[in-house]
Amino acid sequence: MTGSSRPPVTLASKSAARQAILRNAGVTFEAVGSGVDEDAAKAGLLAEGASPREVADALAELKAFKVSTKRPGLVIGSDQTLDLDGVLYDKVDTIEAARQRLVQLRGKVHKLHSAVVVARDGQPIWRVVETTKLSVRRFSDAWLDGYLERNAPDILSSVGCYFLEGEGVQMFDRIDGDYFAILGLPVVGLFDFLRLHGALES
Repeated sequence: MTGSSRPPVTLASKSAARQAILRNAGVTFEAVGSGVDEDAAKAGLLAEGASPREVADALAELKAFKVSTKRPGLVIGSDQTLDLDGVLYDKVDTIEAARQRLVQLRGKVHKLHSAVVVARDGQPIWRVVETTKLSVRRFSDAWLDGYLERNAPDILSSVGCYFLEGEGVQMFDRIDGDYFAILGLPVVGLFDFLRLHGALES
């Protein structure tokens, strides 16, 4: 299938990390904001008793659905939630809150649920949720102080206040799961799907 006849691919996200994953893999796409009120949608899902995993999946579908009703081709929606002992945690707004979050995670295992849904013409046609488990080591307060000083304020854009591709990898003593899922976009199955539908060369 020639490049001109490939279906267009849209990423329903302005996430720099997700865009970088696709761009570095050689995927041709356009990124647009989904326009979804994530806080309101998340609050509604939690009120209905949805689990952190279900919240990630539902929000990914909502983003893909909303954009695919306006744009042709394949639309990728994605979302990621942090799950500590079955409780969903949102991003923090301040460095002091980041300190509290990291102290809360220290010495414990938490999960990241990374969901991807592909929609076309307002219909979801493919989905996956990858769950990774991350064991945070018992780092010292001194290391935490230095980490926050060196990495603020960028870490506030990460729900766990870390970037695995940076110094944040030092925070862990064990990681079980897909690297790209931790970055926010599990791509191995996604790329298989895009090849099957002619959006990538097979």
